[in-house]
Amino acid sequence: MEAKYGVSRWPDEKEVLKKMERLVNEPLHHIKPEAMAKYMKHFEEKCQGSKAMIEEAKKVVPGGIQHNLAFNYPFPLVVEKAEGAYLYDIDGNRYVDYLQAGGPTLLGSNYEPVNQKVWEVVKESGPVTGMFHPYEMKLAEKIHECMPWVEMYRCLASGTEADMVAIRIARTHTGKQNIIKVGGAYHGWSDQLVYSLHIPYTQTFEAHGIPKEASQNTKEFFPGDLDGLRKVLEENEKNGGTAAVIIEPFGPESGTRPVAMDFAAKVRELCDEFEALLIFDEVVTAFRVGPGGAQGFFNVKPDLTVFGKIVAGGYPMAGGVGGSAEIMSCVAAGVKAGKKKAYVGGTLTANPLSCAAGYFAIDEIIKQDAARKAGENGDKLCDGIQALIDKYDLPFVTWNTGSIVHFEVSGVMYLSAADPDIFKKIPERQHYIEEFGAALTANGVITLAGSRIYTSMADNDDTIAETLAAFEEVFSNIER
Repeated sequence: MEAKYGVSRWPDEKEVLKKMERLVNEPLHHIKPEAMAKYMKHFEEKCQGSKAMIEEAKKVVPGGIQHNLAFNYPFPLVVEKAEGAYLYDIDGNRYVDYLQAGGPTLLGSNYEPVNQKVWEVVKESGPVTGMFHPYEMKLAEKIHECMPWVEMYRCLASGTEADMVAIRIARTHTGKQNIIKVGGAYHGWSDQLVYSLHIPYTQTFEAHGIPKEASQNTKEFFPGDLDGLRKVLEENEKNGGTAAVIIEPFGPESGTRPVAMDFAAKVRELCDEFEALLIFDEVVTAFRVGPGGAQGFFNVKPDLTVFGKIVAGGYPMAGGVGGSAEIMSCVAAGVKAGKKKAYVGGTLTANPLSCAAGYFAIDEIIKQDAARKAGENGDKLCDGIQALIDKYDLPFVTWNTGSIVHFEVSGVMYLSAADPDIFKKIPERQHYIEEFGAALTANGVITLAGSRIYTSMADNDDTIAETLAAFEEVFSNIER
């Protein structure tokens, strides 16, 4: 199989950093009050059904929503239909969908050819049996075909579980305890990884309800700082060594802090030098970048690979971890006397529904050349946003790696933990991107947290034109 990739260009990480430093050191450029009032009016008048249902949901669901991505300012929307590049709420409003369920629906939402094949499987077996199903093997074989270094694959329920298990495997295999992550990166919400989320060196700022001991073996280094990584590895050598370094190969938070093109290769060299395993968190990049994921794109071999939503094609129970047969052998089912075992469970983790969905979705991604098509859409959209930023002479920053498009209007994740005013600035800048996201939504475009876009194969010149019209409407109403 000839892997085709959807990344035609690599962002200049130094140029992005320079622009972001300017952005975070400038006052916020707010949306004009009269325009913001108009956008809020949209929610009050056109989204009354969503507002009422969320208020009812708050009586039985904490905060009224079950998923962090569902939060939307001024209130979450209730979506009852997804189709291709669009979402439809219960009030009948249509939105261009750049959330794409957090990234996995590269083919577009509710992709009918995959649905039909999945339903045929489920009609025979039901969604779950508790027994082995042929598509468990077929999915593992399909992943190995795309990513040869993933010799064995273990299904799990989510990316969070997969990150947790990857670390457990690394510790079992190496006999070491310390792990190193990139500051600001998100690797799920397990106790040991709720550490320096979003902003480097904030450590346990968001780790409420988690004992400090849970992250005592978790260390970090600044995004892209290879000298900093070497220093942490050297420090760990005095305390038992390092079990694993875990990275998002495109940079933390799906490349919100982009890294140099050779970053992953250099981390691989350091891991080899210090006899630590290298874990690629490919929850976002696997298959979205191309069939071979980031590891194929860079031609860099990780010891373990973490998968998320896309390995179930956007269906539930979406996650897994893979690697060499030698390393993965410690999670084999059953207990063998005298053999070290990393205990892994999950009654619903591998089931006919999600395994068949993952197999058919990946197969379609390859057949349809979806990564390349989505990447081309990402290039067009990013170029269009940049042209509008230039037109209105705004300090905002945009860049993309294929179908992952970033646009920063407040730079909240670029704040420094050393800034004495950081805890004042975080809520101010966070609220601004909520307002900006709401303004786009009122103009018919849904993004991820008002700062990220995932394009799909379903996007086209029409959806891109709609999107750029929405951005121009908002940009034209920014205070100068």
